[in-house]
Amino acid sequence: MSIFPFLSHFRRRYYVRRGIYITISWTIVSVVLFFYEYSVLESSGNVSTSFDFISNLTATFITGMAAGLLGGFFTINLMESWLRKYPFWQALLYIFLAYTTTAIIVTVFGVGYLYAVESNLPLYRIEVFSEVLQFFATFFFLRNYLIWLLIVIFTLILLMVNDKYGPGVFQDFLRGKYFHPKKEERIFMFIDVRSATTIAEEIGEEQYFNFLKDFFKDITPAIIYTRGEVYQYVGDEVVVTWKLKNGLYKINVLRCYFDMKRIINKRKKKYLKKYGVYPDFKVGAHYGQVMTGEVGILKREIAFSGDTLNTASRIQALCNEHDVDILLSKKLAESFPYLPYRFKQREIGPADLRGKMESIDLVTFELTDS
Repeated sequence: MSIFPFLSHFRRRYYVRRGIYITISWTIVSVVLFFYEYSVLESSGNVSTSFDFISNLTATFITGMAAGLLGGFFTINLMESWLRKYPFWQALLYIFLAYTTTAIIVTVFGVGYLYAVESNLPLYRIEVFSEVLQFFATFFFLRNYLIWLLIVIFTLILLMVNDKYGPGVFQDFLRGKYFHPKKEERIFMFIDVRSATTIAEEIGEEQYFNFLKDFFKDITPAIIYTRGEVYQYVGDEVVVTWKLKNGLYKINVLRCYFDMKRIINKRKKKYLKKYGVYPDFKVGAHYGQVMTGEVGILKREIAFSGDTLNTASRIQALCNEHDVDILLSKKLAESFPYLPYRFKQREIGPADLRGKMESIDLVTFELTDS
């Protein structure tokens, strides 16, 4: 049995966790809006004596919870996939239809509950359903419809921006953490597809682009699961970075590499069937101090600069020379808090890196069967 988490379930766990966050957030928004509206009505003296505060609050909570569950676990995921799959106008049309359908379902559920409680009737009675239909013609429904449409769009924008910058990076942008450059200790891993030029010539440019797209998509769960951040996609190369404590925690750097290998090996047959080749890859990793800060005007991003990146890149370039798939600087390997028994470390020894005066000690790793 593998010592690693079963990553085929990672996406499911990721979407479940995201769905829970959306459900909680939307429920809180519903309750906050309810209290705001109630305070406005109360201050103006427009609260009816027949107004049942507890029932209305319960109905609001149920509506928010139902909206969060439907939206967080189903509708938002569909909307995201449509935005990636279809032309923008077509995706917007689908999103509008999906949102409207969800709004109707949630309204029937929430308002139906409120009327059922007020009239002391079961939810399935025709009288309750008739009251719900009349509610759809009110200004109150239209207002809520538009408010929640904005909330859904805002949620989609947040999720898409977070996907663009990567988990954790968007929060740094919002806090302005890197508005002024600062020094950090970070780990960098360069991931490179072997024989990329040969593969591109064999399968053609369009198929090669899809080949890389599938490869990047398949290895992403391993990167996220080990708290890594995708810094750049450069041709057939991926640059991954960790804040030092995140990369050393549970030896996430090594776990990321072996998890990626396991994912690709598991899907090797699918690659061979679709493309006739599969993505064999090599990695090199190193850590050290870098300068981190926001750059760009029209297209802002967080950039890193320093010798650490150059060193990690050149370590990766030596994998072919030493006939290994992974090379780490000994400095990084010695920083690991522990090494699981199935990881076998092998010394490569000092190596000269292009453009550097001093050699650097390298190590490689493999999994043992015992």
